[in-house]
Formats: sequence, C-alpha cells, structure tokens
Amino acid sequence: MPHLYVEYSNNLTGLNEQGLLEKLNAVVCAHATVADEADVKARIAALQQFRIGTNPAQRGFVHVQLRLLAGRTPEVKKELSDAIAAVLRAEVPQPAGVMVQLSAEIADMDKASYYKDRL
Repeated sequence: MPHLYVEYSNNLTGLNEQGLLEKLNAVVCAHATVADEADVKARIAALQQFRIGTNPAQRGFVHVQLRLLAGRTPEVKKELSDAIAAVLRAEVPQPAGVMVQLSAEIADMDKASYYKDRL
C-alpha cells in the first residue's frame, strides 16, 4: 500500500513513461499520509486495445488510479487527486489533432482483507 496504476492509450506518441511514472511516484511518496516510501508500488501500461466513446479516432487518455488503505478524509483524497492531475497536465503530450482526456481516481482498499508482507 499504496498502489499507483497508470493506464494510457497507446496513440499518445511522445509520452515519456519513465518520467511520468517517476513524477507521479514522487508525489505519492512525498505525501504526508504515506508513512514509508518503500510501500508505494507504481506501474504504467500502454493499452493497445481501447475505445473512447463511439468514435475513438483521434482520441486518447491517461487514467491514474491510486489505491490507499481506507481511512483518509475526502480532503486528503482531493489533495492527492489534485497533485496527480497537476503532474498529468504538465507531463502528458497532446499530439496534433488528438483530444486527450486526463483523469485521476483515489480508491479505498479494505483494511480487513488487504494482505502485505516484506520478505
């Protein structure tokens, strides 16, 4: 915990995956509610198969989901979502003629069922 998932449409040419992932990871690791930066697991995936509405031509997206153990206030979640959105706006290219949608979601994980161990 936390888990950071980044998915994007593979038509966003020029997206620096490593740079985007590093910046998003840094935002999450630096947040006051994250006790140990080593707990943050981040990954990024370009989606080969996707649909955006009924006319997907010239449309792309980047969606970030941050999963945290339940218990954060709506204000803390909003703060994290805003910080993630700021990174997306700064780092995601907009290829000519492509409408790009950016989204961020903060989701709760159930404490009772979440398992984690360090070996």
